[in-house]
Amino acid sequence: MKFSFFHLMPYTDAQASAEWPVPNRDFDAGKAHGYYRAYLDAMIHAEDCGFDWVGCNEHHFSPYGLMANCNVIGGALAHATRRIRIAMMGNLVPLNNPVRIAEEYAMLDCISGGRLVAGLMRGIPHEYIAYNINPDKSWARQREAIELILRCWTEPEPFGWQGEYFTFPQISIWPKPLQKPHPPLVISASSPESARFAGEMKATMGMVLISDLAMAKECIAVYKEAARKAGWEPKAENILIGMHTCIADTDSQAMAALKSAKEYFDRVLMGGPRTAGRLVLQKSRYYQEAANAERMRERLAKREAATLEQQIEGGMIFCGSPQSVVKQIRRVHGELGNGVFNFTMKVGNLPDAVVRRGMELFRDRVHPEVRDL
Repeated sequence: MKFSFFHLMPYTDAQASAEWPVPNRDFDAGKAHGYYRAYLDAMIHAEDCGFDWVGCNEHHFSPYGLMANCNVIGGALAHATRRIRIAMMGNLVPLNNPVRIAEEYAMLDCISGGRLVAGLMRGIPHEYIAYNINPDKSWARQREAIELILRCWTEPEPFGWQGEYFTFPQISIWPKPLQKPHPPLVISASSPESARFAGEMKATMGMVLISDLAMAKECIAVYKEAARKAGWEPKAENILIGMHTCIADTDSQAMAALKSAKEYFDRVLMGGPRTAGRLVLQKSRYYQEAANAERMRERLAKREAATLEQQIEGGMIFCGSPQSVVKQIRRVHGELGNGVFNFTMKVGNLPDAVVRRGMELFRDRVHPEVRDL
């Protein structure tokens, strides 16, 4: 079993706002400097706490995450660490220049000595409003962008690209990745459509913020079927499950800490993105289709309506003492058969000291019990 320490880098001194974009009038760059330093220190410390991967991703226009370009953070991590894999999960390929992504990922792979995990994500709905991209084109843009990125990494001679969404007369990137033929791919797969796409692309599937284990099992089944049709057989290591995670000395300490932090996450950090998501649901043909809209509504409703206790019981969150979290990990792994867990331990405004204590409890009392799953 592999474990990833994932960080959203939230701005934790924001006021609740349902506006979109979230106004930045109260942004304090001095505070942000402190956040970046503390968050990077924690991510580097993950190597000493037994984590196999350390990761982050890309978000825009809100305090939800301070990473407009996660590759900047990846460069800092690649230089400061020696063993841990640098998991960029990742760049939103439909919104960006795919050649630039190929170049920056190749740099990270060379700097890190071949430790990059290359996330090529479609992105959640509100990112499309931020960058003024039609979400109905997201699937086609993602497919073409990934095909172009893989060509950039593997083509030994200059080539041109004339696609539906991207055109380049000549391409020959320097550097190329250290890992051959290219770094391992991760593609988000929290819906049947995205799970099918990940299987077709021969990538590891990543599911985050699952609403229940039954939905996760459905996505895994779709992924495996699509992979077999594409001519390959996924292993446990190709299934990544992401969880909000809080580990404390006792169950009561963990529950008290996470309840407060989750309230901040849901009320403040998700305020603007939730409004933007509703705008996309109203305007996007894809999300207006009955099956897609109903599934999205059900997923959001289940998570928002469930208490913390229900989310733990439902396998949506890991929270408790080391002994309790070990039981929770074993249960979810037993149900899903995944080979990677992706822990978001800085949930909302959870104090950094609580996050650090949780990391050390993971190292000393959780990881030894579950690493051989």
